[in-house]
Amino acid sequence: MPRTDQRTAVMTGARKAAILLITLGENIAGQVMKHLDEDEVQRIGKEVALAQKITAEQAEEVLTEYYEMSLAHDYVIRGGVEFARNLLNEAYGGDKGKRMLDRILKHLGGESLSFETLQKADPQQLAKFIHSEHPQTIALILSHLNPPQAAGLLSSLPEEIRADVSMRMANLDQISPDIIAKIANLVGAKLRELGEMSRQSTGGIHAVAEMFNRMDSISSKQLMERIETDDPTLGETIRHLMFVFEDIMLVDANGLKELLSRVDRKILTVALKGTSEKLRDHFLSAMSQRGAEMLKEDMESMGPTKIKDVETAQQQVIAVVRQLEAEGVVNLKGGGGEQYVE
Repeated sequence: MPRTDQRTAVMTGARKAAILLITLGENIAGQVMKHLDEDEVQRIGKEVALAQKITAEQAEEVLTEYYEMSLAHDYVIRGGVEFARNLLNEAYGGDKGKRMLDRILKHLGGESLSFETLQKADPQQLAKFIHSEHPQTIALILSHLNPPQAAGLLSSLPEEIRADVSMRMANLDQISPDIIAKIANLVGAKLRELGEMSRQSTGGIHAVAEMFNRMDSISSKQLMERIETDDPTLGETIRHLMFVFEDIMLVDANGLKELLSRVDRKILTVALKGTSEKLRDHFLSAMSQRGAEMLKEDMESMGPTKIKDVETAQQQVIAVVRQLEAEGVVNLKGGGGEQYVE
């Protein structure tokens, strides 16, 4: 694959557009030009007229760049900026992925940038806004929020539509980009009426699983039961992706030691309150004898603790586990440290 980020960088945008249109042929080029304004047509038309010879290498470079930028645009439309950033970094590496995303954000129309305004949205305003929307629109909005905010807003919805919204959110990747773009335009227009208001974003089943992880256990359990009744396959997939505190049993000794080094002991003491003896022993096994004794003493001296406080502490520990997983320190499918390909 040509290094389009370096070679085509020396060309002007009009020059690249001219090469692309010439390469695509007269019929397609004519259809594309209908959607451009007069100034753009003049600038690109001038470049087309000046193009004496286009090498196969130039054509391939421009076509590759067009494909990559279209892909980046699709990532942003489908799942938001953070989702696009993660996929582009994985596909093209940090530097090139960042450049591609920066260019997309600079040139994108209002439908994608409107989602970015969700980051600054007032939670109460946003809650009032989404309550009156169609479940499909609500699902798209939630997919562009970070898990804690998405969980909070989902909890604020009427109970009878929560499962429907969650299922629609899980199936977002099956909706055509055109439909998503239309919904994005609608969202953007209404958000602009509320004033300047982006959140990290992900989409699909992973986002739903992460959102359920951030909800209180009773609400997430009820939603899972509803989804499993309506769509057993989807429910099973979401449940498989959900990470609960007991899943830390999957973290090996080395990963557990790293986890313990990053978690405040007071938070850990609260998080372990009421958990299984097996899980507590798992943590204790990674500690020094003195450290294990101190943790036991802290737990024994702790009085009754609110379930809400325990769940909050557990979510803080889970967040560290997720960070360690992202760094490759732990593998939540079992094992830790270096990753291997079978």
